[in-house]
Amino acid sequence: MPCDWKDRLESLGMPILGATEGKTYRLGIMGGTFDPIHYGHLVAAEQAYSDLGLNVVVFMPAGRPAFKLDKKVASGEDRFAMTLLATADNPHFLASRFEIDREGVTYTADTLRRLRELYPENVEFYFITGADAIAEIVAWRDADDIARVAHLVAATRPGYNLDRAMDAIAASGIDFDVTYLSVPALAISSSYLRERVHNGQSLRYLTPDPVTGYLHKHRLYGASARHYGQTGDVFA
Repeated sequence: MPCDWKDRLESLGMPILGATEGKTYRLGIMGGTFDPIHYGHLVAAEQAYSDLGLNVVVFMPAGRPAFKLDKKVASGEDRFAMTLLATADNPHFLASRFEIDREGVTYTADTLRRLRELYPENVEFYFITGADAIAEIVAWRDADDIARVAHLVAATRPGYNLDRAMDAIAASGIDFDVTYLSVPALAISSSYLRERVHNGQSLRYLTPDPVTGYLHKHRLYGASARHYGQTGDVFA
């Protein structure tokens, strides 16, 4: 690795791992839109950290997600701010601007290849996502590179039928290494939270309170600035 690799990682807000030769490090990468982030994301990351012996989990909000170009998504700055608030009190979680600061459409393969260039070979990548995404990942851009660079961690809700995901992986002919984790909190979804905000319903116990405060203060998803349970313009 170039002698300045630590400086490069630090400038990108990424954790510095890999300094000790002969030691293996495990970097968890929690990818997603986080629109907004919720306890399902956080519990999945915590379980992956514990079960897989990860050194740290980096939450990486997507910049311009390739699969959501035709959908309305909160700005990268807002999604990063909420992610930062949600992860601030966990010493082994880190929120990164790695993707939102890059220009153009966000592709997972590009991100993983860039990270592989930055980190020493004794740092292993564990890309954490939902089981629904695992079923689709075989059709993602440069899926073979994703399989080459990272282990995949598929977070599932209890009772989720894994057949579709497993069949898609098996039929792809690509050598994916996938670990499946059952996470009760994944019954929560970002779309469900957005719907509740739009309907003036509480988000308590669904996402950290600082996230709720932020999205109301900035009036995301039709929220009110004054009251958490009120929509519309309270100053009209």
